[in-house]
Amino acid sequence: MSKDYDVVAIIGPTASGKTALSIQLAKWLDGEVINGDSMQVYLGLDIGTAKITQQEMQGVPHHLLDIKEPTDNFSVAEYQQLVRAKIEEIQARGKMPIIIGGTGLYVQSVLYDFQFTKEDVNEEARKAYYAELEKIGPEAMHARLAALDPKTAKTIHPNNTRRVIRALEMVELSDTSKANEEHQRGDIPLYQHLILGLDMDREKLYERINMRVDVMMEKGLLAEARALYDAGIRDTQAVKAIGYKELFAHFDGLCTLEEAIEQIQQNSRRYAKRQLTYFRNKMDVQWVSNDFEKIKKIF
Repeated sequence: MSKDYDVVAIIGPTASGKTALSIQLAKWLDGEVINGDSMQVYLGLDIGTAKITQQEMQGVPHHLLDIKEPTDNFSVAEYQQLVRAKIEEIQARGKMPIIIGGTGLYVQSVLYDFQFTKEDVNEEARKAYYAELEKIGPEAMHARLAALDPKTAKTIHPNNTRRVIRALEMVELSDTSKANEEHQRGDIPLYQHLILGLDMDREKLYERINMRVDVMMEKGLLAEARALYDAGIRDTQAVKAIGYKELFAHFDGLCTLEEAIEQIQQNSRRYAKRQLTYFRNKMDVQWVSNDFEKIKKIF
């Protein structure tokens, strides 16, 4: 059954049930799981990223979790390199590599012949960009990018401030386009792979997202975010993640806790919508319901 594939990937929007399914599939395929979420690589971001616990792993080996400090940057190019090496290691053990996550570009960059130029970071310039962002807001920052590089601006949502700033760095500091950098992508698959996408009714998904945020708060998301805030971590890739940036705004006195929670839920729903749009437009996905017995028949 599994001999037909070199790699299996499970994707889907946030709160769609990818984690539980990955454990079932890993046990059935004698596999090991590779993290496919751009934020679960960070230490200390556990509750807000819905990172799997040791108990939930049920003995299944997991890779590329907690490999970065919350002050570190992490790029898709670095992820690509790390995951391809992990795939070789797992295959050498006679196991099935299973990539699980919701960051579509990351998963796609591994499975296909994407190429990335080396990113040289000017830390002082990056701090200045974030300082400007605080002053003028994401819409104005995005408008600035649109004036300089309209092609790239069309591919980035104004609220995705990290990518907006990176694109500005590319066009203003290195005189090249972020689109040129990121679009050095081919359509040639590098593995015999299967991408399973979890699909469900949109209203049901949104209900699950709202409930998940409530559960995260009950589990201690507020304290987790506060620990990062009190550690002086600001304007980093990690704390721009949904769940942390909204609570940081609350700690800064910009909104009440109730407003921050509502914003987390709203931003999570919007993110799920963007995830689904990306998966459907950019990836060759076999869409399935979260029914393990039905999924087994695919193999």
